[in-house]
Amino acid sequence: MPVTECLKKTGLQEKVLYMALTLGLPLKISGSGGAAGTQGSVDSELGLLYSKLKGAVYDRAGPVRNPFFGVRDAPFRHPQFPIYLVTRLAANDVADVKAMIDRALAARNQGIFVIDAGPGGVGEGNGWLRTASLLLPPTRVKLDMSAKTLYGEKGVIGYAAWGSNDGSRHQRWLRFQWLPGAIATEFVSTNARTLTRPPGDWNISGATKFAGTSQSLSADLIHEGATGASGNVYEPYLQACARPEYVLPAYFDGRTLAESFYMGLPYLSWMGVILGDPLCSLGKP
Repeated sequence: MPVTECLKKTGLQEKVLYMALTLGLPLKISGSGGAAGTQGSVDSELGLLYSKLKGAVYDRAGPVRNPFFGVRDAPFRHPQFPIYLVTRLAANDVADVKAMIDRALAARNQGIFVIDAGPGGVGEGNGWLRTASLLLPPTRVKLDMSAKTLYGEKGVIGYAAWGSNDGSRHQRWLRFQWLPGAIATEFVSTNARTLTRPPGDWNISGATKFAGTSQSLSADLIHEGATGASGNVYEPYLQACARPEYVLPAYFDGRTLAESFYMGLPYLSWMGVILGDPLCSLGKP
């Protein structure tokens, strides 16, 4: 692998903490589906490269536990956490990527975290959303536990919801006013299945599919104005989605975008993709 050879040749295995993939690189690893399948994302597999350089061997089938998941009280560093934090500077096109980078440079710790629970507000995923709201300052959170979907929110710096899995959401665009540095995470199975821009009249949760399904897309969040977003290339199952109760508080506390998302990713060698500049940070509150 060229990345392996580069790291070995330059002796940067320990110094490199982050990797930023670019627009045009493959997203998916094909294979079998299911909880013990061999499908996955290129990004998630590359995260294990550090351990592999140290001699670790992993079974390709199924996920690998992320050693940084849920670690709130330690900085990310080697060799304590034997992984690379891999994100992707990619979106629908170069213009969206440039805008994403510009917004990362302008990020400030301001605005609200919008947390939109699914219909009924019950269940494990909604519990994680509720916990995320409790771990953020009350003045910086808008939590909605009703059956409606939130649209048109202003001054948004963070967002967590169910995306097209929310039965009350029928519009592709949230029409949020996203602040520079804003991040988003949704419990959606295949929202990173493609970075290709859908037709303008395509809508989520309808009869018309795009790239195999009518589920919402992470790249749409970037196009609308978010600076970073998580997604999945294939079905990860709810337990393997990025967990907002880790991602959002970490980001508020000044962690980098990459650290914040990886703190909330339970598994590697699985389906996750993180869009955004890995070093983007809001700074301390």
